Amino acid sequence: MKTKDFWYELPPELIAQTPCAQRDGSRLLRLDRASGATEHTMFRSLPDFLRPGDCLVFNDSRVIQARLIGERSGGGTAEILLLKPLADGCWECLAKPGRKLRPGAVVTFGEGLMTAEIVSCGEEGLRTVRLSCEGDFDELLQKLGKTPLPPYIKEELDDPERYQTVFSKNPGSAAAPTAGLHFTPEIFSRLSKIGVKTAFLTLHVGIGTFRPVKEEDISEHKMHTESYCVTPECAETVNSARASGGRIIAVGTTSCRVLESVADEKGFIPACSGETNIFLYPGCRFRAIDGLLTNFHLPESTLIMLVSAFAGKDNVLAAYREAVREKYRFFSFGDAMLIL
Repeated sequence: MKTKDFWYELPPELIAQTPCAQRDGSRLLRLDRASGATEHTMFRSLPDFLRPGDCLVFNDSRVIQARLIGERSGGGTAEILLLKPLADGCWECLAKPGRKLRPGAVVTFGEGLMTAEIVSCGEEGLRTVRLSCEGDFDELLQKLGKTPLPPYIKEELDDPERYQTVFSKNPGSAAAPTAGLHFTPEIFSRLSKIGVKTAFLTLHVGIGTFRPVKEEDISEHKMHTESYCVTPECAETVNSARASGGRIIAVGTTSCRVLESVADEKGFIPACSGETNIFLYPGCRFRAIDGLLTNFHLPESTLIMLVSAFAGKDNVLAAYREAVREKYRFFSFGDAMLIL
């Protein structure tokens, strides 16, 4: 299957630049994965499509202030985007201007409060940097760093918490698990009242989820690894819901990727942690999930390929074309799609 098979036309004005005024005020497109039928509603109506015993699985990772802007040792501005912690104070990152940031170069932040030394250069523009700081690293990162919004969002956020889910807990992501941005305490309360279970795992979102697919044949694309953790409580909730006949519905592609990475042939989810580079595209068999709640994704991205693997490429692209006609809002701050 070719990368170009996942292209669709998107007018730039439909790329959401700011969050909805109210988190649950976004629109919701309901897609029947068997028939391809669609229905238009609002996100706050989500509980109406769920049944007692269903289980929603969320990614509780929290976005860190991963974007650092500083001064190069040779003069000039540099930007470091932290992606994943490594050993001995090192991080995997993106850095620019790349041609100026070779091994040995040093970038200083906050007038010397933190420094980043370029240790090595990897593939696709990745760098390894060694960070040093005066004081507590997490506190300094919160002070010196900025929220790492995707490049298609051109406006600064008035409230950085709008790029965090209300249930975010474990810091470590370079991007938000955006399907969870629509949820509010009120939505959770309604879900609880009708008997819908909720479970929380962690996947720290790195650059791999968003890297463009450059290969013509999608099967040749390689994902970067991302760290995950499935707690005993999460595993117990998911497994008991399945045993009782409930549907397992992943909230976001990140939750889906963890569940499908760890599930056995019967869909059993163990408590575990590790790293995954799973790439789900049409032809893959899903073992863990019965439903998916997700936002609308970039053309030719690994994310639209994952959704197409679950619901069928023709169904998904037809639904996307309909969403364009209906002027849905797309990408991180956009509207949502429920696939059951």
